[in-house]
Amino acid sequence: MATLCGGMLRGCILKPLGFSGSLQLKRNVRALRRTPVRVIQAAEKSPGRKEVESSRPKQPRQSEHRACTVQGVNPAAVEIETPAPEFRYERASPGDKRLSKVVTIAKSKKFRDRHGQVLLEGRRLLLDALESGAILQTLFFSRVDYLKEFPPDKLKKANLVKVNFENIKIWSDLVTPQGLMGIFAKPDHEKMSYPATQTKHTLPLSLICDNIRDPGNLGTILRCAAGAGCNKILLTKGCVDAWEPKVLRAGMGAHFRLPVITSLDWDIVPNYLSAGTKVFLADNFRPDTQQKTDVSEKASDYGWVSTDPRKIFIAEEGYESSSDEEDNREKLYIPGLEMQSYYERWAQGPCAIVIGGETHGLSIESLLLADKSNGKRLYISVVPGIDSLNSAMAASILLFEGKRQIENTMKKKS
Repeated sequence: MATLCGGMLRGCILKPLGFSGSLQLKRNVRALRRTPVRVIQAAEKSPGRKEVESSRPKQPRQSEHRACTVQGVNPAAVEIETPAPEFRYERASPGDKRLSKVVTIAKSKKFRDRHGQVLLEGRRLLLDALESGAILQTLFFSRVDYLKEFPPDKLKKANLVKVNFENIKIWSDLVTPQGLMGIFAKPDHEKMSYPATQTKHTLPLSLICDNIRDPGNLGTILRCAAGAGCNKILLTKGCVDAWEPKVLRAGMGAHFRLPVITSLDWDIVPNYLSAGTKVFLADNFRPDTQQKTDVSEKASDYGWVSTDPRKIFIAEEGYESSSDEEDNREKLYIPGLEMQSYYERWAQGPCAIVIGGETHGLSIESLLLADKSNGKRLYISVVPGIDSLNSAMAASILLFEGKRQIENTMKKKS
């Protein structure tokens, strides 16, 4: 019995051993199909390997993706860059409408006056504004490298927004946009700090603009005034806004080189002139036309003066005078001013030149101011048949002639 039980137990043990051999074979086959794992022993880093690893840029962490900076990360690699110690900026989303809103404000004088903001475009104009002390509120730029061209202390308090170049191109008035647009608080001439080289060459020569309506002409006139060394520019009501984008571009930074005072009434213009200042009027009237009996009412017939050089009659447009007023017309006449050529001596001391627009000409108030200050009318001779010079060209001729005469007088005194 014992022998029988032992045989049965040996049979039961042998069967599992057979299956065990088959399973082990299959396991070995599967093991051959696997890719072997290579074990690399730890080794000490060589000095050369350490330098390579230290120069390799580190990838930003996920928590750092919410901030932006100028240095450290390629802006094309991530949606928003990591912060840097200099200043931060944000990336505008595709639906961001801030750029379109500020451009709308900049192109409308009503909105500019209401919000007290102006738009400047281009690297040079932005730098001139920052150096003169203008306050930058928002800067739109298309490339991060552009920020390195500006003083860091001027950008710390500004809102910096990175936008696509195509968006700037849509709203820019330039033929070749530079990818830079800045929104500034409307500058105050009393708080500006003008370049030392400009103030060093400033002369007792002022410019008064009256009814200058063309933006390109006004910008060119401002540029000429800065080049001639004027001490200030006064713009009376009726002139185009000096902070219009076209005027700013034509001015080439003149707005930030000398005081530009806008929207003045004629009764307060004398407050901005020094004591003893003589006022001279730019005129294209030729002496050979004095014998004409017919007096034209067109401003262009008298260059930049919309009145008869002999006498001036004050009358409002659309106003019909009564018979009683016709009898008293002599009381409304104002004596004409003495006229001389522009190259004759006239700038011997503090003086101001009034330039009028080509369409509307000078106002009556300008002649009253010139008459009160013992000023004269300065005419520029042109070839007969030429109606008149451009107002910007006339301003440049008179300004630089005044500069020459004043400097000659100062040399004689010294």
